[in-house]
Amino acid sequence: MPDNKLQIIGIAGTNGSGKDSLGQILAKHHGYMFVSVADFLREEAKKRGLPIEREVLRSISAEWRREKGLGVLVDMAMDKFKKTAGKYKGVVISPMRNAGEAARLKEIGGTLVWVDADPKIRYQRITRRSRSPEDKKTYEQFIAEEEHEMQRRGDKATLSLAEVKSQADIFIENNSTVEEFRQKIEKALGLA
Repeated sequence: MPDNKLQIIGIAGTNGSGKDSLGQILAKHHGYMFVSVADFLREEAKKRGLPIEREVLRSISAEWRREKGLGVLVDMAMDKFKKTAGKYKGVVISPMRNAGEAARLKEIGGTLVWVDADPKIRYQRITRRSRSPEDKKTYEQFIAEEEHEMQRRGDKATLSLAEVKSQADIFIENNSTVEEFRQKIEKALGLA
């Protein structure tokens, strides 16, 4: 894989699969800037006085995609990266949750990585981290939510994880320790 493709890496995957961990590993060990586009959405929810919940973030992201284009979150991440003027080797953008985001990433020369793990392992990770009250859900609720997010349930601005997955260049399983995950990442991206 050419180095220029590795300057921009997009991360997608299932909930609890290790998307943020992948971004943090690339930032800490390989000189990348890690941009979580969910942070943009959380900031907007706070500005609007809305709760930081998945449904609110999904609604804001769909609204922005309709108003500013399907790749708006990728463009926002790239704007943030460009302001660092060569401070980093590249940028890691996570998560890609819409087919338009994945397409925009590819359009600007990025590589899309899909991360996944066994659903029971992912559920344990989600409930352990408890970022928000909505992380306290049953396994059945967790699976139902995932099934809902995999298939588009509205217009092109809504979530469509299955469509994103179909555009992935690299697939990484994360069913083990952080160190083993790091080794898989480095091997898959040619960074070892």
